Order: sequence, then structure tokens, then C-alpha cells
Amino acid sequence: MELLAGTFRQGMREPPLEGSGLCPAPSWCPRPTCLPRPIKRPSPPLAAGEAGVRIMQLNFSGLRALVTGAGKGIGRDTAKALHASGARVVAVSRTHADLVSLSKECPGVEPVCVDLGDWEATEQALGSVGPVDLLVNNAAVVLMQPFLEVTKEAFDRSFNVNLRSVIQVSQIVVRGMIDRGVPGSIVNVSSIAAHVTFPNLVTYISTKSAMTMLTKAMAMELGPHKIRVNSVIPSMVQTAMTRKIFSDPELSWKLKERHPLRKLAEVEDVVNSILFLLSDRSASTSGSGIFVDAGYLAS
Repeated sequence: MELLAGTFRQGMREPPLEGSGLCPAPSWCPRPTCLPRPIKRPSPPLAAGEAGVRIMQLNFSGLRALVTGAGKGIGRDTAKALHASGARVVAVSRTHADLVSLSKECPGVEPVCVDLGDWEATEQALGSVGPVDLLVNNAAVVLMQPFLEVTKEAFDRSFNVNLRSVIQVSQIVVRGMIDRGVPGSIVNVSSIAAHVTFPNLVTYISTKSAMTMLTKAMAMELGPHKIRVNSVIPSMVQTAMTRKIFSDPELSWKLKERHPLRKLAEVEDVVNSILFLLSDRSASTSGSGIFVDAGYLAS
């Protein structure tokens, strides 16, 4: 053993200085030379947002973003994150009080109060919205009914807000992008419910499933205009809209148990994925979806 160790030592040179980018091999290493090895450098920290929320450090200065469903939940935090990242934000909500409070939190945000389930009112409110570079279609309603009790009113309301408004608002925004000859990015907020079923959510599941193919169809047709279209697909995130779902203790327990990470996705996780898809860091991504589900679909 001593003879063998001595042979190893004879071919070795002194190890390089620490931090030089080369492997600091010990004197008994059998390799005759030290091979280059990259230095691992820490990733830049995420910016600290309000109330401990961490948002991705991206710069949207000079860009104008429109966010629907911006009064609460994912839409509200997305509007705030875009505002903090330098974008001029148009916040759309049907609840005036939410827009007032958002405007106080983020001075400069342009509030638009309209019910996106009303085609004519939406056209009037957003038809002259002006240039938009980034669009987040987030507005949605959840109307819980068993299949045999689904009403025409619930069906129409769900599809008008969750799906038809995506088409209408996107048409308004995209026409402006094409007229100006500028690229753009659109993110549709879908749901894990597009891929798995849940009780009493027939109309909601149907709208989100349709959104999956709508996103792909938009990406295919708008790609030649350098307009990217993607979606984020969160599992159940605790927001004002899903409060009724989580009020069922049995369903809530089952949902948590099925997440391999043993946690529910947080709103900030969804927001960070939205920001990534809006940014140039996803420049070659279109017609795709990012699952933000803590592994739920894998289970």
C-alpha cells in the first residue's frame, strides 16, 4: 500500500489555490493533473415583496400590462408584482372597492371596473384601452353544482367569464400589438381541474379544459406575429374564490394528502410562474403550460 501511495504522489503537482476554479485535489489523488471544475456561485436572491412574499427579479420597465381579475387572489398579487417590477399596470375587476384599495397600495395602477361576463360592457371599457404588451387572463368564477343540477345560468356565467372573456380581451389586446408591430406575451391562468375531476365543479372543469386547447390554438395563430401564449396550471390555491371549496373539511383534507410535497401551492408560486412566462426569459416558450401543483398531478 505504501508503494502504491508513493506512486500516486510522484505524478501529482501541488493543488491549486482555493477559489481558482480548479479542483483542489489532495496530495494522494491518482490523477496526474488537475481538471478544471466550475465554481458554484450562489443564485441572486429573490426580491422581498410585501408581507414576506418573494417575487422574481424581473424588469418590465417601459412595458404596459393588463391583468384581469385583479381585485383579489392571484390576479391582485400579479398586478402588484408587475407594478413592483416597473410595468405600467391596467387592473381589471368587477369589484370597485378592490380596485380602490389596489390603487392605494400601488399608486399609478390604472383601474378598470367591468364585468367581463358582459360582452358589450367589456368592449366599451377596454375597446380603447391603448397599447398593451403583456396580458394576464386571470378572471374566473367558480359555481359549484352537481352535474344533474347544473343550470343554464350557471353554465352561461361560467363560460362567459372563464373562457369567452379570454377570447374577447385577447382579441382587443392582440389587435393593438399587431397594429404596432410589436411582440407580446399572454398568460392564461388555468387550473389543475383541466386535467383531473372534482365533485360539483362540472362547469368550472369544462371551462378550464377548454382553455388548455384555446391556449395552444392562440399560440399557433399568433406565433407569426411574435406573440407568445402560455398558461399556468395551479392546483387549488387558497384564495377568496376557492374559500367555499376549502370549507368542506373532507375535500380539503383529501386535497392536501394527495400533494406529494405535502403542501398546497402558494399564490406567490403561481405569480412567479406568470412573471417568468411574461418575460423574455421564456422567449422560446409558447403553447405550453407550467404546472404549479406541488406534484398533485403526479399522484
